[in-house]
Amino acid sequence: MKSVLIDKVTDSKDIELTEVAIPSVKDDWVLVKVKAFGINHSEKLLRTFEINNDYIKKPIIPGIECVGEVFNPSNTDLKKGDKVMALMGGMGRSFNGSYAEYALLPRKTIFKIKSDLSWDKLGAIPETYFTAYGSLFECLKLKKEDTLLIRGATCALGYATIKLAKALGCKVIGTTHNEEKLSLLDECDKAIIDDGNLSKRVKADKILELIGPKTLRDSLKCLNKDGIVCQTGLLGKVYLMDGFDPIKEIPNGCYLTGFFSNYPSQEIIDSMMGYINKYKINPTYGEVYNFADIKQALIDIDNHKVDGKTVIVL
Repeated sequence: MKSVLIDKVTDSKDIELTEVAIPSVKDDWVLVKVKAFGINHSEKLLRTFEINNDYIKKPIIPGIECVGEVFNPSNTDLKKGDKVMALMGGMGRSFNGSYAEYALLPRKTIFKIKSDLSWDKLGAIPETYFTAYGSLFECLKLKKEDTLLIRGATCALGYATIKLAKALGCKVIGTTHNEEKLSLLDECDKAIIDDGNLSKRVKADKILELIGPKTLRDSLKCLNKDGIVCQTGLLGKVYLMDGFDPIKEIPNGCYLTGFFSNYPSQEIIDSMMGYINKYKINPTYGEVYNFADIKQALIDIDNHKVDGKTVIVL
C-alpha cells in the first residue's frame, strides 16, 4: 500500500509516498480501508520536532484521524464494510496512523457511524467536530438562548463551532485578529476584530477560548453572570499563565473549564453524529486533495494557502 512514512524531522517539501506492506491483523486490532482524513496541526508538530522524542514509534505513519470502512475486523464485534471513524488514542504516534491506504488500529479508537455524507465531508469531521461538539455541549453546556463568543474563530475548529452553535439557534460572535478574514465569519451574528481587549466591548454567556492563555484573563472579564469560559485552543502560542490567581480572576458565579480531546467514546460520537444528522449540518473544508497530492497539500498548509480544514481523499 502507499503511505507516508517518516523517521526524522521532515519538511513538507520532503514528504514522499512510500510502498509498504498492508498491515497484518491481530487480536483486538482492526484493519480499516481509509477513505478520507483531515490534516491537523499536531501532525505538523510531529513532523517538525516531536519525531525526535523517544516516545514516538519510528518509523511512523502520521495521522490522528480518518474515516473509512472495516476491511478486516479480526476478532472484534465489527463487521467487514462497517462505516467507521477513528481518532486519537495514540494514532500516528504510538502506532501507525492514517496517512496510508489502510490503517491497522486498536478497536478502542474506532467508532461506527451512520451518515449519508460523502467521504470528503465525513473526512472533515473526526477530530475537529469532536472537539467542537465536546467543547460546546460537554463543557459549555450550550443552550439555544445563549450568546456564544468564539475567540479565534477563523480556524477549522472555529468554523465547525459556528455551524454547531448556529444550528441550535444561539447568537454567535466570532473574532479574528486579521481584518481581511472578517468576511469568513459571515455565518456569525457579529464578527469583530480582536485586539486582545474585548471586555469593554463584548459580553457573552458562553465563551470558547481558542487563542488560549494569551487572552484568557480578558475572556473571563467578558462573561455574564453564571457564564462559562472553555479553553480549547492555543492559537496565541502562549501555553501557560504565570501568576494566575483563580480566586481573584474568575468572576464570582462564573466558571472556567477546558476540553481535552484525547478520550472519544462511542457514546459521544453517536451523540455528535446524531446532532449533525438532525440539523443537516454540512461540514465544510478549506481544500480537498487526492492522496497522491498530499505533499502539495502540506506545502500549501505551511504557506498559509488554505483557510479551514484540509481533507485528503483516497
